[in-house]
Amino acid sequence: QVQLVESGGGLVQPGGSLTLSCAASGFAFDTEYMYWVRQKKGQERNEGVAHIYPLGTAYYSPSVKDRFTITRDNDKKMLYLQMTNLKSEDTAVYYCAKGGPAGPTGKGTQVTVSS
Repeated sequence: QVQLVESGGGLVQPGGSLTLSCAASGFAFDTEYMYWVRQKKGQERNEGVAHIYPLGTAYYSPSVKDRFTITRDNDKKMLYLQMTNLKSEDTAVYYCAKGGPAGPTGKGTQVTVSS
C-alpha cells in the first residue's frame, strides 16, 4: 500500500526558508519519479513544482527555479524540498506525488508565507 507522509510546513516570513520532507513506503521508491506539487487556496488543480528522477536529475517549474531544490534519499525512502527566498505566492498546501504530478499523494503540509 502506497503511503506518503509530508512534513515540515509552517508559517514563514517573505524571504525565509523551509525544508519539506516526504516519507515514502509501500512501493519501490528508488525506481519512481517523485514530484512535489502544490495547491493554492481556491485552485482546483495541483501545480507541479519540481520533480526528480530515480538517480537524482531534477526539474523545476519556472516560478521556483533557483529558489527551490528537490532531493531524495533512496536508502531512507525520503523526498525533500528545500525552499529559499520564499514569496507570498508560494503559500499553498504542498504534496509529494508518486510517479507523476497527478499520482498518489499524502495529506500534504501547509506552507504559509506572510509577514
